[in-house]
Amino acid sequence: MPDEEHFRKLERMYAGSPCSRSYGSSVKVARGEAEVRFPVRPELFHSGGALHGSAYFKALDDAAFFAANSVVTGNLVLTASFQIYLLRPVTGGEVRAVGRLLHKGRQLLVAESVAFDERGKTVARGSGTFTPSGPALDADIGYR
Repeated sequence: MPDEEHFRKLERMYAGSPCSRSYGSSVKVARGEAEVRFPVRPELFHSGGALHGSAYFKALDDAAFFAANSVVTGNLVLTASFQIYLLRPVTGGEVRAVGRLLHKGRQLLVAESVAFDERGKTVARGSGTFTPSGPALDADIGYR
């Protein structure tokens, strides 16, 4: 059964990943939920002067992914598919994405996430399917 120690280990694993460090992002994990935050920086912009879609994807996928992995203790889950809807541009401040587990089966988990700008306006939505078939959750992948 997942507990607070599991959630903190997932948070440390996220903080230790090179990709999360490059975005300056952080995650808070609870049972069936996760919240990702990162500062909006010009180096994440497309040529139109707003946040690139890949940054929205990262925030949404990470939030849904950790909501799903919060209830799986043996293995890292893998994203099997993910759909995003980009609703409005972001040009500054911070993005906050909140993920929530919708379904847990033996081989498939379904989670959704919503991203907000610093004013609390919804900027993107996403949903995905995840499978618990990744590497073991151990110190080799930063789960400590």
